[in-house]
Amino acid sequence: MTQAHQHTSHGDIGHHGHGHGGGHGGTQQDGDSGQAEILELDAEVLAEHIASITAWLPLKVEPRQIVDLGCGTGAGTFALLERFPEAHVTAVDASAGHLQFLREKACARGVSDRVRTVQTDLDTSRWPDLGTPDLVWASASMHHMAHPDRALRSVHELLAPSGMFAVVELDGFPRFLPADAPEGRPGLEERAHKATDSFHAEHVPHRGADWGPMLAAAGFDVQDERTITVNIAGNRSEAVGRYAHGSLQRIRGAAAPMLSPEDLAALDELLDVNSPHCVLHRDDLAVRTERTVWAAHRS
Repeated sequence: MTQAHQHTSHGDIGHHGHGHGGGHGGTQQDGDSGQAEILELDAEVLAEHIASITAWLPLKVEPRQIVDLGCGTGAGTFALLERFPEAHVTAVDASAGHLQFLREKACARGVSDRVRTVQTDLDTSRWPDLGTPDLVWASASMHHMAHPDRALRSVHELLAPSGMFAVVELDGFPRFLPADAPEGRPGLEERAHKATDSFHAEHVPHRGADWGPMLAAAGFDVQDERTITVNIAGNRSEAVGRYAHGSLQRIRGAAAPMLSPEDLAALDELLDVNSPHCVLHRDDLAVRTERTVWAAHRS
């Protein structure tokens, strides 16, 4: 994903330069569909961790009005609706396709009366009317903002006087393979990630930032900060294999020019669904990453 107004689940490769699309020259609709799939896998695999974050939030009162900034297909939206059964959520994203997907899910789950969607670019200087929320949730979206300081001030103005802003960020793409994999090219996954460093430095310079000082500069009082280690064994869910496949496929696009021919061939074999060495057939996968959460109130 390229821009702050877009949600991405765990990273940025394959999401840049397309307005929340596929990143390999496809149409906007194709891109939305492709990224929706990876966002849904992210939500499924990491559901317990999302729920643990919503349960941890140090709220003074239970929120009734919530805004989900960069909502994507609604992982945060639905976790918040479940955690706060009296709340209504305004889900904000630039992708019409993702918001349509979110609305369809809301109908299927019987909560459409509790969800409002707003399509907008959050990098604009003036946001549409998003109400006066008690809680603003931004998961894996703030680091995409072209002007994060301006966006933080906008959230500060938006919040109710006693409201909370929860910023959730992941430490880039998850890792899936053991360090000694694949056979013959051990450490391939780490080299593929390293090959994308220059891409991220150019396009998402705020990835991995410490949001505490920036929140304070925007007028927030950071009440608490928490880092959650994620380590989910692949045998817990068959979705982990599909999640690994989709993630590595997205990384390949940016990493390919910097990888050796041997590494690229090994990566392609991991992605080849007809190969017995494809990640979809491995039984040694795990989802490894970290999430950091900053919980801040208006000063």
